[in-house]
Amino acid sequence: MDIEFNKNEDQNKQLLFQLRKKLEKVKLGGGEKRIAKEHQKGKLTARERIDYLRDAGSEFLEVGALTADGMYEEEGGCPSAGVVTGIGYVKGRMCMIVANDATVKAGAWFPMTAKKNLRAQEIAMENRLPIIYLVDSAGVFLPMQNEIFPDKEHFGRQFRNNAKMSSMGIIQVAAIMGSCVAGGAYLPIMSDEAMIVDKTGSIFLAGSYLVKAAIGESVDNETLGGATTHCEISGVTDNKYDTDQECLDAIRNIFDKIGAYEKAGFDRKEPSKPKKDENELYGVFPSDRVKPYDMRAVIERLVDDSEFDEYKKDYGKTLLCGTARVDGWAVGIIANQRKIVKNKKGEMQMGGVIYSDSADKAARFIMNCNQRKIPLIFIQDVSGFMVGSKAEHGGIIKDGAKMVNAMANSVVPKFTIVIGNSYGAGNYAMCGKAYDPRLIYSWPTAQMAVMSGASAAKTLLQIKIASLKKSGETITPEDEKNLLEEITAKYNEELSPYYAASRLWVDGVIDPLETRKVISMGIEAANHAPITEKFNVGVIQT
Repeated sequence: MDIEFNKNEDQNKQLLFQLRKKLEKVKLGGGEKRIAKEHQKGKLTARERIDYLRDAGSEFLEVGALTADGMYEEEGGCPSAGVVTGIGYVKGRMCMIVANDATVKAGAWFPMTAKKNLRAQEIAMENRLPIIYLVDSAGVFLPMQNEIFPDKEHFGRQFRNNAKMSSMGIIQVAAIMGSCVAGGAYLPIMSDEAMIVDKTGSIFLAGSYLVKAAIGESVDNETLGGATTHCEISGVTDNKYDTDQECLDAIRNIFDKIGAYEKAGFDRKEPSKPKKDENELYGVFPSDRVKPYDMRAVIERLVDDSEFDEYKKDYGKTLLCGTARVDGWAVGIIANQRKIVKNKKGEMQMGGVIYSDSADKAARFIMNCNQRKIPLIFIQDVSGFMVGSKAEHGGIIKDGAKMVNAMANSVVPKFTIVIGNSYGAGNYAMCGKAYDPRLIYSWPTAQMAVMSGASAAKTLLQIKIASLKKSGETITPEDEKNLLEEITAKYNEELSPYYAASRLWVDGVIDPLETRKVISMGIEAANHAPITEKFNVGVIQT
């Protein structure tokens, strides 16, 4: 191993250490004292419920663990947006699990809570996955109700999704394991089956205090909407259980008797590990984001047997396209190449930039994968499309549009891993969040923005200085330096993968060694949803 490899490994492992510390904190939810209070009530926490529910020793792919990270600080924070979501296995059946975290503001819904719940439902709907709701929520966080209540992608959208999933034949099972109030009461009752834990679970449109204020009736919450009321009198819930564990056992019994699902038919063979050491990912991926490297070295440590069959290897060299297997699944890979390379005319091309020939190659490769029913993996480390008169005269916009068109209209499932830069239109062409990847995760080394931090800071500085000078203010070199530092710090914060994960621009930040797991579980989930659309790119200029 050379010095550069060791330097990369050290810096990438430092980033990984920071990620682990963040996740450890997030997984404590509202903190150890709040966890102890839940235990005193005889309740399990959200994460304990998921661990008990899913099959022992099985994988769990968390979605949105870092949602709301660094947000809502004035309200005391909202770790993981107060809800735990992810893909797991119950009695051998892959499913989406959604569990309110009552240790965080009593499980109240913040704006990002709604966004995260809708993302979980979106994944279930796209992949036809059964969904389990473990309900324990005080309802909408009232001080922010204007940001969560009335709009299209707000609180009410989840109930619309309940109805849509039911019509699609997607199994929905709910357990009321704590509070379930107001509009939130519709979620479990619009599910196929709703169960409730006695004495700790309750469900009503209005609690006792509101009932007293509204109609003058005095009634306690247990009589109003407890397990006995709804299982024996109203019939709102189906069965009651004495403990969280008994209720979760009942869900497992339901899943034990579910029939087989129709498959999309993606190809899978016996999985193999990469022949090249996966742990070397930390060393082969550079810590310096402008330093050239060979993306093949990354791919070979992600794919089975380190075998990657390249498409048009000698054409459009700033994009690598080819087929491989990941954990046995056949995949088509499109990855940015950050090496400085020569094109077919012998001209030098910058790494990380998409040129006309690269875009043309990728568009054709995407069409081939759709023809052959092969899922697509996009590995992003992209600075954007090539600019300048030569690129414009060569039709970069036309060729870039061709790639975006093919990618956007792709009917095979798409998955995106952001490992480095994700700038400008490059983010779009390489299947950013706006283009419906089934899953999108980033490494701790990722950055997402319109342009790089250095370029953006200088541009913003010029705009700021021009504005100040127009107002008649005198700007000294020291002022310029301070302004640049201030702008750079703000922009760098927004470039962070944690900033993106907090806002669900990505589904999470992962250890590079988890990349194979994300792709494999993602394709397994997608295999639950047969492809019913025909691939049609519409109008493409050639």
